[in-house]
Amino acid sequence: MKRGERIYSYIEEKSEAWPEEMLKGRVGFGAQEIAEALGILRNNVSKELNALQRQGRIVKFSGRPVLYFDRGCLESALGVTLGECQFDDVEAICQSKTPQELENPFARLIGADRSLRRQVEQAKAAILYPPDGLHTLIVGQTGVGKTLFAHMMFEYGKVMHRFAADAPFVTFNCADYYNNPQLLISHIFGYVKGAFTGADQSKAGLVEEADGGVLFLDEIHRLPPEGQEMIFYFMDTGTFNRLGETQRSRRAKVLIIGATTEAPDSALTKTFVRRIPNLMKIPPLAERSMDEKLDIIKLMFQDEAQRVKKPIRVGVETIKALVGSIGSGNAGQLKSNIKLLCAQAFLNGIDSPEGIEVDFKMLPQQIRSGLLTLSANRQALTEVTKALGSDSCIIVPPGPDFLLTDGASGAEFNLYQVVEAKVDLLKGEGISSDLIKQILAADVNVYVRNLYNKKASVNMTTRERLLKIVDASLVDFAEQVALYVQKRMNASYHDRFLYAFSLHLSAFLKRVKSKDAAHKELEGAVPQDSLCLEVATEIGSLIGKHYRLEVPRVEIEYIALLLESSQEDERDDRVVIVVATHGQSTATSMVEVAQRLFGTTDVSVLAVDMPLEVRPQAVLDKMAAMLQSVPCLKGVLILADMGSLCNLGPSLEKRLDVPVRTIDMVSTPLILEAMRKAELAGMDLDGLYDSLASFHGYEARDVTQDEALEKVTDDGRVVVTICSTGKGTALKLKSLIEEILRGAGQPLPVIPVGLVKLEEHLREIAESHRIVAAVGVKKPALRIPFIPLEAIIGGEGENALLELVAGGHDTSHQRQGSRVVQSLCAESLCKFLTYLNPEKVMPLLMEFDERLEAGRREPLPNPLRIRLLVHCGCALERCVVRKPLHYGGSLAELRTEKVEALKAAAEIFSEKLHLTLAADEYYFMAEMI
Repeated sequence: MKRGERIYSYIEEKSEAWPEEMLKGRVGFGAQEIAEALGILRNNVSKELNALQRQGRIVKFSGRPVLYFDRGCLESALGVTLGECQFDDVEAICQSKTPQELENPFARLIGADRSLRRQVEQAKAAILYPPDGLHTLIVGQTGVGKTLFAHMMFEYGKVMHRFAADAPFVTFNCADYYNNPQLLISHIFGYVKGAFTGADQSKAGLVEEADGGVLFLDEIHRLPPEGQEMIFYFMDTGTFNRLGETQRSRRAKVLIIGATTEAPDSALTKTFVRRIPNLMKIPPLAERSMDEKLDIIKLMFQDEAQRVKKPIRVGVETIKALVGSIGSGNAGQLKSNIKLLCAQAFLNGIDSPEGIEVDFKMLPQQIRSGLLTLSANRQALTEVTKALGSDSCIIVPPGPDFLLTDGASGAEFNLYQVVEAKVDLLKGEGISSDLIKQILAADVNVYVRNLYNKKASVNMTTRERLLKIVDASLVDFAEQVALYVQKRMNASYHDRFLYAFSLHLSAFLKRVKSKDAAHKELEGAVPQDSLCLEVATEIGSLIGKHYRLEVPRVEIEYIALLLESSQEDERDDRVVIVVATHGQSTATSMVEVAQRLFGTTDVSVLAVDMPLEVRPQAVLDKMAAMLQSVPCLKGVLILADMGSLCNLGPSLEKRLDVPVRTIDMVSTPLILEAMRKAELAGMDLDGLYDSLASFHGYEARDVTQDEALEKVTDDGRVVVTICSTGKGTALKLKSLIEEILRGAGQPLPVIPVGLVKLEEHLREIAESHRIVAAVGVKKPALRIPFIPLEAIIGGEGENALLELVAGGHDTSHQRQGSRVVQSLCAESLCKFLTYLNPEKVMPLLMEFDERLEAGRREPLPNPLRIRLLVHCGCALERCVVRKPLHYGGSLAELRTEKVEALKAAAEIFSEKLHLTLAADEYYFMAEMI
């Protein structure tokens, strides 16, 4: 048992034995007492006690000496749920919960006294306003908690005796009958017999059902205009009629609370909006404070701990990733993510009585990438690290009175109960534990599919990609160097450094082995007083010590250049795009569509709507205010539709003191093109403006292949590859880029250059050519779209290159990264195959690759595709020489659908080569994917 757990077990055991009548004043156990009882140094005990208190497992009583008591025992004995874990004495705990707070439902709402203070005050006023309260409209993004807020308003009304204890709370989603306005209205107000075909008897509607209580209309913007008219007439008079009745003779006392994700002025009729005096906007989770985000995450884990009836250990990196992954799904998506993680952790630890662990390794890629997102925000990362410390958080079941609800009606599906019931049933049938886990895994997969609307993308780590190219021991050492660099330079480094350093180190070791001379022309390329050179010298010492060799000065200078080029680009260093159009929400809608098509919201794009009655000066003021709140030193590009909006640039430029350019006739394709070039290519303002000025959309143009080739080769465009010397690796990269361009019908010249005097060489090339893209290990300072080396290896760079070369038009190229895969696979197979001709086998392997992707319905990342295809090519040769591999792993751990998909794709070999792979070969490949 770990030291911290030993200390906690001691406190828990002693706390359980503490008499309830003695729970007065300061109670608990001091560090000295625990140290003597367990034989542990006192300073180590103090450290562990502080960690346990931060995790919320024990309560700290201030004074001399400081005393500690088990939180669960204290809550159970006092009948309270503790929020904080530090008090002066037991009486302070009792006094901290006043009767008013215990009765106030909003006291349980995280942020009620912080970011949601104004909304809570509005809600209370709406409930208490005489005589019957104020009808309310709650506006907010999907998942921010609008339904939960409406429920709390209702509960507050009951506490304040504005509603009876048995008053109804009726929920209706207006989207359920959106396509049938008559049925929607009849559902809300009821209908009489014969009102429409099928109305065999009269039926009361939701308004009558909610009499004396609350009618909550979710997605109220889906109400048709005639339905809105009936609702606001009911608000005014309290009277209504069922569908089929001519007189409004029925009465009901109902408080209406509506919820919408849309702007009220654009989604609802003006008459209807005027009838709702209380409008509240719930901020998205991303805009709330870091303390609130962490409290919400902890509360959600407590909810899962209550269901599983076990403590949940959550790693600090996991919590950071969850914080960083907070996006448009808000609290609703966050809750689904946490349910997913706890479901997987529950399955993994179903035999563990001590609890379950949510580990960073089990996170899906879209959540794991949240850690990178958070790391890019230094202030947010510092706040999270300070709040969490360095130890894992242990979330314990909060007790029988704990309840976390989102207001949904009906009992929520509890995966843990289902799994535990199935375990008992299967064990009763005498089924083995391994087989039980396989059955439960299928259940969890079904549950996961229900939680998520789309599949997670399949991605590999940087390490896995590098292992396809260099040895594992080298990657281990390179990772140690990367961590050293990060600490030494106090800066975050992109995967580009790990990629480039690993490849260079591999090449350097090969040159040492073959006794090749280093490239002397690199010497003197780095300022002798730079930090990068100092750190590179230290890295050279690490290399020399690790590999027991002498590292030449020229290699140290290369590493220094690598450090300079691999520092992460500032996310703020980009052009801000402003879409400005006439209309209530035209620009907002266009930006939303473009962001969805682009697949991200991490682009500096602002929408400015100009209603026809608004003066241009007001729009200019609004635009300036929006831009002052975002970094825009690199400039602003205005994409406007027409008229006065096209003339705001000079005034905006003078006010903000940043360059501003304007393009008129904005369209969604133009916004997409601007987003892609600003984000993907990193263009500056002038380059972006020049490239978009001649943009005419993405429509296919009917030109012959000869005309296309002539246009490409005669317009002076070139692609530049950048490596250390412009030789060796650069020439190999040049060959790969040329093959990509030829295959896409874009045979541009490719010019390799080295890092020495890079900018000078690029300027010389630019005098007689137009450089459309640079590919390699360092981003040039010139205005040239840059694609890093790791993007080409990973596959996404191929697609980016072709988009830049083709100017946004369809190049009819292969699916993303296929030419990179084919080239690298062919090179490897030339080394490994003896009897089979790689040139003949390669087309069949690519066909196998396409069939496999079609069968699995999800793409594999490029490095995994390369590894799989090289293995498959070697397997074909083993089939020819009749020396198949024998799989020694557990077949029970392999997913049958993967094996079947591989067999179906491999039928191409039977059809074309009359070769059938051994079953064990499929098992090896299934293990890879």
